[in-house]
Amino acid sequence: MTVIVLSPTPASIARMNARDAADLLVDDLLPRQRSLRLAVVTETYPPEVNGVAATIAPVVEGLVGRGHQVQLIRPRQNGADRADGHDHGLHEVLLRGLPIPRYPQLRMGLPARRALVERWSRQRPDVVHLVTEGPLGWSALQAALQLRLPVVSEFRTNFHAYSRHYGVAWLRRPIVAYLRRFHNRTACTMVPTETLRRELDGCGFERLAVVARGVDTTRFDPARRCAALRQHWGCAPEDRVLVYVGRLAPEKNLELLLRCHAQMRALDPRLRLVVVGDGPERAALQARCPGAVFAGARSGEDLAAHYASGDLFLFPSLTETYGNVTAEALASGLAVLAYDHAAAAQLVRDGDNGLLAPLGDEAAFVERALRLVARPHEAQALRPRARQTMLDHCWPRIVAQVEAVMTAAARAAALGPVGRPAAGAAPSAPH
Repeated sequence: MTVIVLSPTPASIARMNARDAADLLVDDLLPRQRSLRLAVVTETYPPEVNGVAATIAPVVEGLVGRGHQVQLIRPRQNGADRADGHDHGLHEVLLRGLPIPRYPQLRMGLPARRALVERWSRQRPDVVHLVTEGPLGWSALQAALQLRLPVVSEFRTNFHAYSRHYGVAWLRRPIVAYLRRFHNRTACTMVPTETLRRELDGCGFERLAVVARGVDTTRFDPARRCAALRQHWGCAPEDRVLVYVGRLAPEKNLELLLRCHAQMRALDPRLRLVVVGDGPERAALQARCPGAVFAGARSGEDLAAHYASGDLFLFPSLTETYGNVTAEALASGLAVLAYDHAAAAQLVRDGDNGLLAPLGDEAAFVERALRLVARPHEAQALRPRARQTMLDHCWPRIVAQVEAVMTAAARAAALGPVGRPAAGAAPSAPH
């Protein structure tokens, strides 16, 4: 839909989906557009290890690679953290932050409205891109509205779904209300799947665009399988390895993982469980499953080797916005089982390149897990097709979709309000 590029309006941005943005990439118009000044505000970034950090970094790098000037605004991670300065189109701005309760290795940004207004008054960005909805993200939204800057956002974490796993289910409605208020003040909110778009639309979220997530298929590759690593896990070449990668936290439904593992071992006593990740549930999980390998948090090529050195991948989470680990496991050529939800619903064709269980049906999940062990030839046949699927989900294509949304927002703001104020032009914003 090149019309979005040629004559964007707030309504046209809202109608944009992944296919629209992909059409823009085929037309190859965007690289010849003028360079944009982009302010990207996020409360997490590598080397922090989490799904948001892992997927916003390639977007930032891709936007810089496409000729845009990116101002990356994030909390300082520790005393040794230093901004990179101006480096080939990327300028980092580090602000104050505090450790997140129960996750001391992560930090949330503190409000910085005044500092951002001052900075953006001196050099106005063409678009402000809000990655997270914490105190820093909210203050950045307020600063952008005050200065009448166009804003786009991303919905990356199901905070409202997490509430019941931490004994505060009563907070779900106020959390949804806050998130709706946050995102509805932007020109466009990017979501990774059509399922999530429909869910948020039903909750009153407006101007939603489906923009998928990418995966680094060069890094996550079956060729990184490592015999020495498997030997370190105590596995013979013919032994099968069941891998889980992710945060070790209540919302990940890891009770089901342990139940599956126990029943799978009854069929294959040599099956080894390897758990990659860290979190508040680690000690309890280790106590319950002393024979498993707990590898801790891994990143980069080390993480890729842990994926590729496995054989089976189970992901029982019900709370994912997307679930980057599913895409990484598929790219690594593992036989994947997940619920028909989030990334798995988008990427897995049941029985062809992986296995899906109906959302919330634990009995069906366990049955399919046992099938992976009982039918090894079927499980093996899934693996090359899983890898092939992900070769079409490279990051350059996704970055082009994000760029299309930003370009449309900038042009819509330049054209002025059409029927309602464009994002960054709230009626109550001061002149």
